[in-house]
Amino acid sequence: MSIVDTPERRQLRELTRAFVTREVLPHLADWERAGEVPRELHATAAKIGLLGIGFPESVGGSGGDLLDSIVVTEEIIRSGGSSGLIAALFTHGIALPHMVAAAGGQSGGLLRGRLGGGQVRGDDDLVDRYVRPTLAGTMIGALAITEPDGGSDVAAIRTTARRDGDHYVVNGSKTYITSGVRADFVTTAVCTDFPGSGELSLLVIDKGTPGFTVGRRLEKLGWHCSDTAELSFVDVRVPVTNRIGEENTGFLAIMQHFAAERLSLATQAYATAQRCVELATRWCRDRATFGRPLASRQLVRHRLAEMHTRAEAARAYVHEVAARVAAGEPVVTEVAMAKNVAVAACDQVVDQALQLHGGFGYLRDAEVERHYRDARILGIGGGTTEIMNEIIAKGMGL
Repeated sequence: MSIVDTPERRQLRELTRAFVTREVLPHLADWERAGEVPRELHATAAKIGLLGIGFPESVGGSGGDLLDSIVVTEEIIRSGGSSGLIAALFTHGIALPHMVAAAGGQSGGLLRGRLGGGQVRGDDDLVDRYVRPTLAGTMIGALAITEPDGGSDVAAIRTTARRDGDHYVVNGSKTYITSGVRADFVTTAVCTDFPGSGELSLLVIDKGTPGFTVGRRLEKLGWHCSDTAELSFVDVRVPVTNRIGEENTGFLAIMQHFAAERLSLATQAYATAQRCVELATRWCRDRATFGRPLASRQLVRHRLAEMHTRAEAARAYVHEVAARVAAGEPVVTEVAMAKNVAVAACDQVVDQALQLHGGFGYLRDAEVERHYRDARILGIGGGTTEIMNEIIAKGMGL
């Protein structure tokens, strides 16, 4: 039995499949054209418990662990959704975990950190103000780390936060921010020392705060239903109480939560590959050339067999690594390998699936065309393939 194949998770798959069939598939093409998903979709997903999967009930979540989140991600795509939909609907998966961890939510209770001078810090207040409403589908959050000249170098962040009494004054810019257009708040990585020092903190910054501007909506190759924005901060005053955890602990917090983000992207990759195998197999059974179904030709059958093998092998490895992460093992190298393995499988399978669809695969009416476009970001987001290889090399002692 697969580690994710339990009676409870089979029910979770059925719930997810019904949600996609009823709430997503009739509208996904329209959302792709609109460039975003409606806010109402968040509320609908929250009402049936999907939005809060993987977050403890103590902070308003639905419970479950990393493996449950993987089941939901996998099933959304295999039911006809897309990785772009995952990015748009589950952005809180990267916007909230730092708050939950700082409040002690990962251990089942809400704890308080402390400010200098013995003042009790309200990390539980951040949970009440941001985490609970977001998991209830009434707010949308985003995570802002990447900067125009920084790329994957988190330590080089130049957006500064200067302490001024009971506020920070924030100046800088962010780019490629998923859900940045729709977000009500942004969990923002800032430098609390000189720019590029690596002394980072995380601040929750509300949309509408004077000096905080959401720039142009970025047009992308794929993930069309997921809005992406540039953000600008000019003398933005943020209350110190909006800081997540202690000052200068942001870099560690970001690194600690990269594993879940990278495994989510790995899941999106192998699930996209699986979906494309299904689409290509169905097409090759139904499509006839020169009087015979495509699937009757050995070359086509073998290509489909190779695609299926790559997708299933990637799935098995991602599940194994995810189980170790869920068990608390420090498997940084293995997470990087899982992401790269899944992305490589996805790239190969999606390309071959579109090829097997022929001219139809190149049309916007073809689901495989959307997966082809959406898949390209998976080797970039959450740390590029090259960054993953560097992590792997270090794990090898190189």
